[in-house]
Amino acid sequence: MFIYHQKKPNMMMFKISQAIICVIGLATVHVSLAQNSPQDYLNTHNAARAQVGVGPMRWDAKVASYAQNYVEKLKGSCKLVHSGGPYGENLAWGSRDLSGTAAVNMWVAEKPKYDYNSNSCVGGECRHYTQVVWSNSVRLGCAKVRCNNGGTIISCNYDPPGNYVNQRPYLRVIQEVLGIYNA
Repeated sequence: MFIYHQKKPNMMMFKISQAIICVIGLATVHVSLAQNSPQDYLNTHNAARAQVGVGPMRWDAKVASYAQNYVEKLKGSCKLVHSGGPYGENLAWGSRDLSGTAAVNMWVAEKPKYDYNSNSCVGGECRHYTQVVWSNSVRLGCAKVRCNNGGTIISCNYDPPGNYVNQRPYLRVIQEVLGIYNA
């Protein structure tokens, strides 16, 4: 009888351990999926666009499929090489797991380097930011891949593309008249 009782607590501990492992596993999956959904990409883009009075984008499955197919090709090298495809494109790389929201925030962080008056980058790169807020780009598709070396590449594609030479990403004059500009 003593042995029977001894086994029962061990079995109970085993079941509790399994339950804890399952909960931890599910929590890890939830965290890894956090900030990578289409809505997360859209929310981050649209928040930046709203700051300068540009309308929201919408998710486009065709554009997202293009992004996914392309980042899958980069999985082996894990190098940021633009696709040269029909869409505007922003790429981000992280040495570990990089969330989609973090990637978009990196591009948006270039905002202070964009000078609206000269329509140029001042003091560094800003063209990722200008693509995010390009007013004519209304369809968005993004994808993420973990590279073979453990890094992450994220691609967001924009339809129609932006960053045309001698064109501004948005018109501030109209926004100032309407009182919606938030520099």
